[in-house]
Amino acid sequence: MVLLDGTPIRTRRRSGKDNRKNDAGKSKCHGLLVIALTDDRGRLLWISAARPGQTSEIIACRHDQLTAKLRAAGLGAIADLSFVGLDDSGPGTGPAVITGYQAARNRPLTRGQKLSNTALAAVRSPLEHGFAHLKNWRLLGKVRTDPTWATALVRALLVLTNREVSR
Repeated sequence: MVLLDGTPIRTRRRSGKDNRKNDAGKSKCHGLLVIALTDDRGRLLWISAARPGQTSEIIACRHDQLTAKLRAAGLGAIADLSFVGLDDSGPGTGPAVITGYQAARNRPLTRGQKLSNTALAAVRSPLEHGFAHLKNWRLLGKVRTDPTWATALVRALLVLTNREVSR
C-alpha cells in the first residue's frame, strides 16, 4: 500500500505568457505541480513529471496513467478527496486508489463515513512529512525554468532527500 498526493512547489514567477500557466490559482502562488507516491513511513518512492501549477492533480494522474501502473505493480494507493473519481475500475477488480467520502449539499456524511475519513487522514499523515522533506530544498524556490527542465531537478532532489532522510 502506498500513499498518493500532489503538491504545488512554489517557484519564481516567469515573464510573459509563460507565466500564466504556472499560476496555481487555488494556492495563490506561482509554481509547479508534482504528484508523489510514498510508503507508510513517509519516504518518497516516486515523483511524477513537474507540470504547470494550473494543472489539477487528477488530470495529471490520468495523463500519467497512474491507476494502470499501480494495478500492474499490484499496489493500492490511499489518496485524499481531490482524487475522488480517479479509479474507474470495473466490477470484480479491486480498487487501485482508495479515497474518503465526500459530502454533497443535500447529502451530509453519516457517522460511519466521518469515522472512515478520520481513519484515512491518520494513515495519510506521513505523506505530508515526505513532501516537507522535499520542499526543504531552497533551490526549488529559485526555479524559473520550463517544467520539463524542472522535472530532472525534482527527481534529482528526490534521490538526495532519500539519502538525507536515511542518514
